[in-house]
Amino acid sequence: MKSVLNLFVSIATQPAILVALIAMLGLLLQKKKATEVVQGTIKTFAGFLVLIGGAGILSNSLTPFAKMFQFALHVQGVVPSNEAVVAIALVKYGTTTALIMLVGMIVNILLARFTRFKYIFLTGQAMLYVSCLTAVILISAKLGTGWQTIILGGIFEGTLLTVTPALCQPFMRQITGGDEVAMGHTGNIGYATAGLMGKWFGNKKNSTEDIEMPKGLSFLRDSTVSITLLMGIVYIILAIVAGPHFVETKLSAGTNYLVYALVQAGTFAAGFVVVLQGVRMILAEIVPAFQGIATKLVPNSKPALDVPIIFPYAPNAVLIGFFTSFIVGTISMFIMIALKTTVIIPGVVGHFFCGAAAAIYGNATGGRRGAIIGSAVNSLLISWLPLLILPVLGTLKLAASTFADTDYLVPGILLGNLGNLGTVAVVAGILGFLVIVVLISLILNGRDKANSKAEATK
Repeated sequence: MKSVLNLFVSIATQPAILVALIAMLGLLLQKKKATEVVQGTIKTFAGFLVLIGGAGILSNSLTPFAKMFQFALHVQGVVPSNEAVVAIALVKYGTTTALIMLVGMIVNILLARFTRFKYIFLTGQAMLYVSCLTAVILISAKLGTGWQTIILGGIFEGTLLTVTPALCQPFMRQITGGDEVAMGHTGNIGYATAGLMGKWFGNKKNSTEDIEMPKGLSFLRDSTVSITLLMGIVYIILAIVAGPHFVETKLSAGTNYLVYALVQAGTFAAGFVVVLQGVRMILAEIVPAFQGIATKLVPNSKPALDVPIIFPYAPNAVLIGFFTSFIVGTISMFIMIALKTTVIIPGVVGHFFCGAAAAIYGNATGGRRGAIIGSAVNSLLISWLPLLILPVLGTLKLAASTFADTDYLVPGILLGNLGNLGTVAVVAGILGFLVIVVLISLILNGRDKANSKAEATK
């Protein structure tokens, strides 16, 4: 049993393998030639590895950024990091997490098949992290590690990962200009909020991607050039503030601190270029392959993919969102120090990926102003909500890290507080969540049918 679970988790948490298998299934259902099946499967697999590799380069180049920042400001506290907190939790809750994830995937597919929310969540590591969060909260709520926790946790996760892409899809249509791909990330609640902020307070006419450059600076329109220059300035300033001794002894292994800072900035830009190439490869293969699944197994279904999938649509918004989010997170940290609460230190990786995406959503509905407001509001959520989730994490609240994204924080806080009210409350809450989603689907389907009949009679 344990080896089977390990195999399942190993496959499901490797997006490249999971999505390649989905692409292969889609091509087989379309009865494509063997050569086309092999080609599409391998290209999808390779494309995701390119995307993951690029995201890894970005994350690795942000690690010294975070270390220089913390050293320069001499702050200590809790750093939101999904990877770190899950690694701690899996030691104790690994088996329960894996089984919740399995049930969650089944619930997601069933809801996509039988409701109007046709989104199949394909970001494996995000599914694992949501499963882990759910296991920690339910076990802390005294539900134990038995089948009740596994079934209830799977229902909660599967429902959540079906609904959150639906929240983002109206904005995804504006971002991508189509309806073929959905957002499969754990910041979706924040991204949808950013999209609404842009709609309410922004100006769609002034896009981040239409920023005018003087003729002499037209070379900055090349995203590789502009990202390298901007990040170079930021890294060099941080390196100067942190000081040559810290950088050269703790980070660069003796390399001159200014040279090291410049190389990290270039590495960041290189990671961005790799991500863009991976996105192009994935979209070229997974969308056509998914038509087989959408036709045969889950009609009209869409793949919900990881957050870098939208980066090519607004490269300027990516940088605007990162810096806005990080600045708001830093200001929030200083306010926490003044209030003498637990201090949430800005997680650079979280603020980059979530801040960038929030700005893209805000830009799609409200232009530059929407990008800034959207990423700022999302930053407030991921900066302050960790304070509320810490008390419901059981023994994990003592860890030096916690969950970082809105789709862990908002549902986790709600589920944890239900758990504090007792077993009956948490069971009723999870089943009520499922029932509400199904009822909303039925109501919206009924509305659509009524509108269709009204139009037909005109």
